[in-house]
Amino acid sequence: MVTIHGALKIGVLCGGMSSEREISLRSGGNCLEALKRLGYKNACIIDVGRDIAKTLSDRGIELAFIALHGRYGEDGCIQGLLEILGIPYTGCGVKASAVCMDKEFTKTMAQGRGIPVIPSLERVTEYPVMVKPSCEGSSIGMTKVNNQEELDNAVKEAKKYGTGIIMEKFLEGKSITVGVLDIDGKATPTPILELRSKTGWYDYEAKYTKGLTEFILPADINAGLTKKIQELALKAHLAVEARGMSRVDFIVSDDTPYLLEINTIPGMTDLSDLPAQAKAMGIEYDRLVEIILKSAS
Repeated sequence: MVTIHGALKIGVLCGGMSSEREISLRSGGNCLEALKRLGYKNACIIDVGRDIAKTLSDRGIELAFIALHGRYGEDGCIQGLLEILGIPYTGCGVKASAVCMDKEFTKTMAQGRGIPVIPSLERVTEYPVMVKPSCEGSSIGMTKVNNQEELDNAVKEAKKYGTGIIMEKFLEGKSITVGVLDIDGKATPTPILELRSKTGWYDYEAKYTKGLTEFILPADINAGLTKKIQELALKAHLAVEARGMSRVDFIVSDDTPYLLEINTIPGMTDLSDLPAQAKAMGIEYDRLVEIILKSAS
């Protein structure tokens, strides 16, 4: 473990080359401001490009605070590079990052541990269905489909973000998410956040446009189901060997929670889920950033 001190040269890695670049820049900017308030005077923003190894070396970065989302940042690529360079970094390692970036692989892992998932469809026989890239976040490339013509277009859209696509039956239900934070060495689930979108489902627009999603915190579900979902989120976090933090997304239909995905670098914007969940358990934004910082290894 790296020794955390105020003079440490911390690089907040954000931006990057994925389709989630703009959201990452917002996350990174917020995290930098928090680090400065916490007294880490040598923290700086680093917009990640293909010359990132040289940039880190030239700027003498001693610790990487990863605020990257999507490809090359959340999929194990930057984590592997940092390990080669010998630079400690926050959050999940290479394996957990790679596993969780692939939604189909995540579902396979979850099923093997008794966590319910929505089965993937080989072919579509009834509608509506959801079509999405296997390795994207923020609902990018995802489409709710109601007929064959929409299906053809949705598949083309999803394939813009890679060859792997997932088709699933669309389930009516509550969209919920649970954070897991490693606090003083113990993985701890946050209160459950229910997301009520005004766009029909929790798409990119609803996630990042103020006023389009209502946060219900804690979620409007009974105590027994709350406990069950938190236990499933914790089980998923530990199964992939996540560290620092994660956010586990579910859809609850007929009182059954179905795991959708595990986010290893949740958003840290003003509208993001994890900061709201942390606040609901008494952890303000700056303290959340420090918890993530102390996960570095």
